[in-house]
Amino acid sequence: MGNLLKVLTREIENYPHFFLDFENAQPTEGEREIWNQISAVLQDSESILADLQAYKGAGPEIRDAIQNPNDIQLQEKAWNAVCPLVVRLKRFYEFSIRLEKALQSLLESLTCPPYTPTQHLEREQALAKEFAEILHFTLRFDELKMRNPAIQNDFSYYRRTISRNRINNMHLDIENEVNNEMANRMSLFYAEATPMLKTLSNATMHFVSENKTLPIENTTDCLSTMTSVCKVMLETPEYRSRFTSEETLMFCMRVMVGVIILYDHVHPVGAFCKTSKIDMKGCIKVLKEQAPDSVEGLLNALSSLDDLHTQPPELRTLIYPVSMPTHLAAMAHVSFSLMTVDVQAASLPRIHVLHILQRRDSYFLAITHLQEIVESYYDVNHSNAGLQSGRFMVLAVLFIFDFSEFHSMLCMQ
Repeated sequence: MGNLLKVLTREIENYPHFFLDFENAQPTEGEREIWNQISAVLQDSESILADLQAYKGAGPEIRDAIQNPNDIQLQEKAWNAVCPLVVRLKRFYEFSIRLEKALQSLLESLTCPPYTPTQHLEREQALAKEFAEILHFTLRFDELKMRNPAIQNDFSYYRRTISRNRINNMHLDIENEVNNEMANRMSLFYAEATPMLKTLSNATMHFVSENKTLPIENTTDCLSTMTSVCKVMLETPEYRSRFTSEETLMFCMRVMVGVIILYDHVHPVGAFCKTSKIDMKGCIKVLKEQAPDSVEGLLNALSSLDDLHTQPPELRTLIYPVSMPTHLAAMAHVSFSLMTVDVQAASLPRIHVLHILQRRDSYFLAITHLQEIVESYYDVNHSNAGLQSGRFMVLAVLFIFDFSEFHSMLCMQ
């Protein structure tokens, strides 16, 4: 216990042997029951990630079907391409539900009396490792999802086709697999920029609200302690040298960022407040000391937190200069993905688009939100305008906003 307290107070020179073993921690008898339950869920995580990484989408088939609405053969080809993908998306969504329940079980174990959260993390390292593995999976999943606009395009096409057939009193076999209620829940899930992280945040807040006799500090202290331990291990050469691979280093960084985001959602004043128990500047500094390509996604995740725009400019500029180029690339990527969306750009008021961009702290989230509005206009208007219109609208934003001007605008908010 003393070793961990010294770590948290940064008096680590005399206690070099404390280490939260993310590589080799094994469950004690007291941990084993919960550990087995969580392990049964996590054993599917790698196949989920591999399946998501291999997800290519049905963009060409959808585009051909939209271009040729009277060609029955092309309509069937697009539908046959989309249906198996929707089944895969359902599997991802159902895994998020299992992960949500697993997180709540872990939180119950790591915050319950008589031990403090800090004592739990030190005594029950196997459960702490599983908590870390959940967060690691979550950030990897969301990074892959954010880079793959085909997911939302495919699902939007599926829902539009189902709605059209329902109007014509047609029932398709896939509705037995993904009925209307399931499709609605999946739609809400995939509308999030980071759906798995949103799921975990909701699960954590639900855990706090359902356990009213448990002080909220037990949960927030568990999260802030985990963040502090990860940060100290990353910035201390003696601890870093005990990592047997670079992947463990990345694992530790993802866990630190994931816990910060959970803390920001659960704590009444968030992670960036001066009274927060998380050293945000220190955590960001640790990330920026790594290779830029390896941490851009993590900095982007932090830049999307709701209360970052209220912080001093020096804290915001710690994040934005590294993360902004990725957002610019993401904008161009999404602009091409919008070629598959049949939409009339003229129906989007220019002032509305600019207002969205001015209110967003993350460049990527701005474009993601813009894409959602494009699709919502399609759902309302069912326009058959040119396929280039959505692409033109987003590319136009690239010319409206100079990169440096947009960066300055964000920092002045």
